[in-house]
Amino acid sequence: MLDFLEDSALTRTRRVLISGSIAYDTIMVFDGHFKDHILPERTHMINVAFLTPRLKREFGGCASNIAYNLRALGGEAAILATVGHDGRAYVERLAGLGIDMGATQLLDEHFTAQAFITTDLSDNQITAFHPGAMSFAHRSRVGDALPGCYGIVGPNGKDAMLEHAQGFADAGVPFIFDPGQGLPMFDGAELERLIEMATAVTVNDYEAAMLTEKTGLDEVALAKRVAAMIVTRGGDGSVLYEGEARTEIPPVSIADAVDPTGCGDAFRGGLLYGLAEGWSWLRSARLGSVLGAIKIEHQGPQNHQLERAQVAHRYEQTYGESLW
Repeated sequence: MLDFLEDSALTRTRRVLISGSIAYDTIMVFDGHFKDHILPERTHMINVAFLTPRLKREFGGCASNIAYNLRALGGEAAILATVGHDGRAYVERLAGLGIDMGATQLLDEHFTAQAFITTDLSDNQITAFHPGAMSFAHRSRVGDALPGCYGIVGPNGKDAMLEHAQGFADAGVPFIFDPGQGLPMFDGAELERLIEMATAVTVNDYEAAMLTEKTGLDEVALAKRVAAMIVTRGGDGSVLYEGEARTEIPPVSIADAVDPTGCGDAFRGGLLYGLAEGWSWLRSARLGSVLGAIKIEHQGPQNHQLERAQVAHRYEQTYGESLW
């Protein structure tokens, strides 16, 4: 594990290398609550349909969502991913935003990864995911994306997550391990190996519980293996572990929870922006909380705009200190 702030060879660039999915999200809104239509005693023979009068297809995927937020703040991002024959326009869109897509490969024989997300009025989500080209994301090489001051290994094909983590470690690029929806693919030993290579771990509270169950280590024990571990808890804010120190990060107030899709990725975009700027873990995580709050007020993962004055105002309003 490296302290990148002390390595002059790494501080010459603000470039963040993002390993993760590029996907299309088909988002449907159910005007009710899942809990009112799913009978717990009948889940062994579940057969339920939800009428979703609202539907929208969005640009999504963890890597592209993170890069979108990072770039919107003025950061530098490069994506390690694969897309299918239907992803060319998406790659061109991301490149047009100033995101480096040189390490992203187009695989004509596959579809781009597709998520079909149904959200209820309590912001609960049921998702079906077709990985498509993402299953071959290990063909995208860390060496093709260098240099980088920081990296993140997010949900992707299993081989890509393993190989990109090793690639970052071999190249001396500190990185965040963010298993997300990919967590069930790994056993406890694999997760421990990835954590040992990583500089930090980011998970939501559900993923944290799964991580502790698979590894047999509680949050405190896991946090001691990395420089920082962040557990996000939705509307309850987040928790930052730095060694044995535990800091509660209050949530940023929101006007209206429109759509939670991509909020975690927005958080990570803010976090990585701060780390690339050389900020502390706390300040960077607080910025991530601001971006998550702005995102949830908008439909879709990449439709919100980030104005620096607005971001600074909400940061200062919540945390009582100036941002920029």
